[in-house]
Amino acid sequence: MTSTRWLRATLSASLTATALAGAVLFTPLAQAGAPMVKTPAPGFYRMMVGDFEVTALSDGTVALPVDKLLTNTTPRKVGAALGKSFLKPPVETSVNAYLVNTGDKLVLVDTGASGLFGPTLGNLLANLKAAGYQPEQVDAVVITHMHADHVGGLMSGGQMAFPNATVHADQRDADFWLSTANMEKAPAESKGFFQGAMASLNPYVAAGRFKPFNGNTDLLPGIKAQAAHGHTPGHSTFVIESKGQKMMMWGDLMHVAAVQFEEPSVTITFDSDSKAAAVQRKKAYADAAKNGYWVAATHLSFPGIGHIRRDGARGYRFVPANYSIVR
Repeated sequence: MTSTRWLRATLSASLTATALAGAVLFTPLAQAGAPMVKTPAPGFYRMMVGDFEVTALSDGTVALPVDKLLTNTTPRKVGAALGKSFLKPPVETSVNAYLVNTGDKLVLVDTGASGLFGPTLGNLLANLKAAGYQPEQVDAVVITHMHADHVGGLMSGGQMAFPNATVHADQRDADFWLSTANMEKAPAESKGFFQGAMASLNPYVAAGRFKPFNGNTDLLPGIKAQAAHGHTPGHSTFVIESKGQKMMMWGDLMHVAAVQFEEPSVTITFDSDSKAAAVQRKKAYADAAKNGYWVAATHLSFPGIGHIRRDGARGYRFVPANYSIVR
């Protein structure tokens, strides 16, 4: 072999060996991948309504057997409607609350469930803190109605979760849910609703921090209560307005978007007066679609904020807010 050929062969062998060594050096060791974290990101979403900062807060989700809970329909129809949205029962249902910073007052709309509605809820306080606020900063808590997933978060560890806040709710709901006589008359399966409301509200009542209102009421500058009775005797919605922009906070005017936007007459067993609840829902849908303002609701998929438009002769469609970063 000539010196030239030998040099070429030696260089080739050397380069091959180096490449192989490099491959071995940079080949990752055979091992399991990183463990799954399996915890959600902090559940808050912020946007502006005029000069008001609105922060959606997630309390978590709960799986609901909506095919068994929805009324004025059939399980077959419910299943078909859910299928159009690629869902099937039980439906993982959001529980949302909303924090409104007016620049002068910090107002919380509903409080989530805390420990009253199962282990998958009760995240509101953690998410409020993740959003940059402390519960002691909340000036007012306005309650759409006194079901457990709206008032449970008023208490935390046996203490008032919002010690500096005044709580507002419609007098009709207070008269109904805080009545021992009504609880004693209620069916066994309904007594827990009364017990949850009493455990959540009575400490604020005793501390002089509960101020009920009657129907349509101006609560704070830019924040109004609007009667929407039916789901409960004193169910209310809240109107947030600033600089010509408006958001309606619906509470439980609707529960299952995949079913009740297409067919607003569908009701739910949780309604105190299902016929009145359906009337209020249809009225709210029509007004939101006509006027184009923001809506926010407890059981729309988090953050539960968007617009409503008509879809067909009697149905509607929810259009979620386009994701945005407030700057």
